[in-house]
Amino acid sequence: MSMPTFHLAPDLAVSRLCFGTMTMGEQSRLPESLRLLDAAFDAGVNFFDSAEMYPVPQRSETHGRSEEFLGRWLRARRAPRDSVVLTTKVAGPSGQMTWIRGGPASLDSRNIAEAIDGSYVPMFGETEYDPSHQYKSVPMEEQLLALGRAIDAGNIRYIGLSNETPYGLMKFLQLSRDSQLQSKILTVQNSYNLLCRNFDAGLAECCHHERISLLAYSPMAMGILSGKYYSSDDGGPPDARMNLFKGRYSEGESRYNLQNPKMKAAVKEYVKIAAKHGVSPAILAVAFVLRHPLVASAVFGATEISQLTEVLQATRIHLSEEIVAEINEVHARYPNPCP
Repeated sequence: MSMPTFHLAPDLAVSRLCFGTMTMGEQSRLPESLRLLDAAFDAGVNFFDSAEMYPVPQRSETHGRSEEFLGRWLRARRAPRDSVVLTTKVAGPSGQMTWIRGGPASLDSRNIAEAIDGSYVPMFGETEYDPSHQYKSVPMEEQLLALGRAIDAGNIRYIGLSNETPYGLMKFLQLSRDSQLQSKILTVQNSYNLLCRNFDAGLAECCHHERISLLAYSPMAMGILSGKYYSSDDGGPPDARMNLFKGRYSEGESRYNLQNPKMKAAVKEYVKIAAKHGVSPAILAVAFVLRHPLVASAVFGATEISQLTEVLQATRIHLSEEIVAEINEVHARYPNPCP
């Protein structure tokens, strides 16, 4: 099956859908994960996302399994290495994940180097900068030097930022010019979906002028935009992520509060739009993200083949101006209920 691609660089083309592995090693065991990765690759997905802290919810017993499962799949699949693009992320300071290098106090060169072989920014649902939450400040020059050494060593090809602010993006780009790394910073990976369009408020302008692409994670808002949590009075399927890990995933629950009346109202309106135009809510949600001119790829997750199959259809959907107008009308009434 053909899959539309996006050229992040002359020598780097990625599929418009990026398979996120955040659930692999927790919700999805190894056999299921391998089947999902195979199915995605066979459908034309060549872009896979992970992080050293995955899977979530984070715990010491499962730390690193998502990357491990990806590595096992690559070895078992024996696909040509240049046919697969992998992106992963270094864990910054959290004060909680003590099992990762003792709970890194900062995103310094040692932590970056060890993660491959940061400072605090408002993220995971925070909307305002709080200086009292600032972790140990590390010069961005130090971070760039560490990443530059990793490129020179052949360990990584390009650099991307994640959960970044307009200030952080512009500062990294300014400093990258002095270290000859400007052409190596290609992307920023932030949340973007029907319930969270904060990217458009500041980062979009920066990305447009600086030719930085958005890797939009959580295009379905952790599955909430499928409508499954509000389709009945019992709160949705018990094995759905927000129910399965209730009380154990503080970052997700703080951003995607199922009891938020504005979020519930917005989701129900988007579900109505999808039904009116004959598509599933999931396809509508992903297709909306993919239509954004600055989005190179939408980072999605799936724990079942049926979910993967549904998301893949979003690349073949064109949202008419009528649908977009209806979406924007709902957004005007319920702007960004999940920051």
